[in-house]
Amino acid sequence: MVINMSYLWQEFNIKTFPAETLIFRDGQFFDELSEYKNAQFIKEKNLISIDKTPKLPFHIIYVGEISGHIDLNIYINADNTNIIMDFRTTNKKPAILDVFIRNSGKNSVFNGQIIDKNHNNLKINVIGQHLSENTSIFVKTRVAAYKNTISELSGTAKIEKNAINSDSDISFSVMADESAKVILKPTQYINCVPKNASHSASLYKPTENQINYLRNSGLGTIEIKQVLEEAFLN
Repeated sequence: MVINMSYLWQEFNIKTFPAETLIFRDGQFFDELSEYKNAQFIKEKNLISIDKTPKLPFHIIYVGEISGHIDLNIYINADNTNIIMDFRTTNKKPAILDVFIRNSGKNSVFNGQIIDKNHNNLKINVIGQHLSENTSIFVKTRVAAYKNTISELSGTAKIEKNAINSDSDISFSVMADESAKVILKPTQYINCVPKNASHSASLYKPTENQINYLRNSGLGTIEIKQVLEEAFLN
């Protein structure tokens, strides 16, 4: 059973549930807070390797402040496995986040979300590689890009020859200040017939109706901005 860490909900809005857990905070792996039997973490390679099918899902949790180059590799080698990944981070210094997911487990599903508050320059690169039939990789990235920031978001889906009936969806959405620069780069390499291969990239802008509703509810300009941002991210 997962360790009950209420601070993950209170501070980062992450719900924990019965699962095998691998927990990172501020770029560091916390083995003492993690609880897993059917996976291993190889620190030298920043590699999570899931080699045995567990009775519970896997929950990869990455929270806190990031800077510099963050690299995380996730290899799914077990069939019929459910993996959930929650990234909730902020960067006040330049940061590069590379996430590589390799799924070779039949009927294994990876569901991930990356949420970041960008106060500086941010690059996120997500690669999802399907190596077996009936594999699924879904990753949704949402970024709040503040004043004078640069956000470069890249997503690549690779569906190899033997990965028939695979399901892939890598998407990006950004809520950006008018002065922010946003670069979105979706890419797909499809070498067989998948069940689904989707990509999406969008810029979120609150509507006048949303703003007027909040203003009529008695909120000020700063409060409206905060409410809309939290609604977008959460």
